[in-house]
Amino acid sequence: MWVADKWQDYELIDASGGEKLERWGSRILLRPDPQAIWATERRDPRWRRPDAAYRRSSSGGGAWEKNSLPPSWRIRYGELTFQVKPMSFKHTGLFPEQAANWDWAMERIRAAGRPIRVLNLFAYTGGATLACLAAGAEVCHVDAAKGMVAWAKENALCSGLEGRPVRWIVDDCVKFCQREIRRGKKYDAVIMDPPSYGRGPGGEVWHLEDSLWSLVSTVTELLSDDPLFVLINSYTTGLSPSVLTYMAESLFTRRFGGASDAQELGLRASASGLVLPCGASCRWVGRSSL
Repeated sequence: MWVADKWQDYELIDASGGEKLERWGSRILLRPDPQAIWATERRDPRWRRPDAAYRRSSSGGGAWEKNSLPPSWRIRYGELTFQVKPMSFKHTGLFPEQAANWDWAMERIRAAGRPIRVLNLFAYTGGATLACLAAGAEVCHVDAAKGMVAWAKENALCSGLEGRPVRWIVDDCVKFCQREIRRGKKYDAVIMDPPSYGRGPGGEVWHLEDSLWSLVSTVTELLSDDPLFVLINSYTTGLSPSVLTYMAESLFTRRFGGASDAQELGLRASASGLVLPCGASCRWVGRSSL
């Protein structure tokens, strides 16, 4: 398992009974987490008085109960700064477990010794985009949600990266990739964080299990002759790390050489020292990076 254990401004305090208690900067949030099915004792008093708690509704969805919380605030991870905003569906605009992948991508880019062009698909609020920009890469950031791309730009500004070479694209990721192939565009690295389910700007429906193989096959055509890496994230419970490895080996290693590794991502709970699983990632590296 790859554990994001270098945070200072974020902390997974504890997890129990389908919920997790977190510290985001100085703010304490209580959010649902379907992985935390154990019913361990909640000893930390902050369980009973968080700054905000997301409560699910019996009719579906849910809402935040806020005791003392600003509309947004900033947290840092190393040289990166993010604007955190509690959203309608329990999210905050940041997945802290992805810091393990940010560190890995930055190390690969800095060690490459050459200019690197990165394509970040389903790029959300830009965590991976900022990491790659900070490491010296040129990035094409693509997401179907205009508001998420605007948020990513805000994060880049907060991090002092607004002058770095980046294209901000609001588009359906699959259609954008198809157009980039027709244009003859190539990238040295691709990062993708596709949702389990979603809709594009034109109402295009996305189901991960039905669409991921086609997407990854398309991405293969966008890689340069000497690709650096491909990073695939999945938060869909049915897709294990082994499934992601099979896909990467079948498409990338067979064509370019190199090797892949896939693991769960995790966050260590301060209360117990145990690691909460938070999805899976597959990291494929080209042969020149081995």
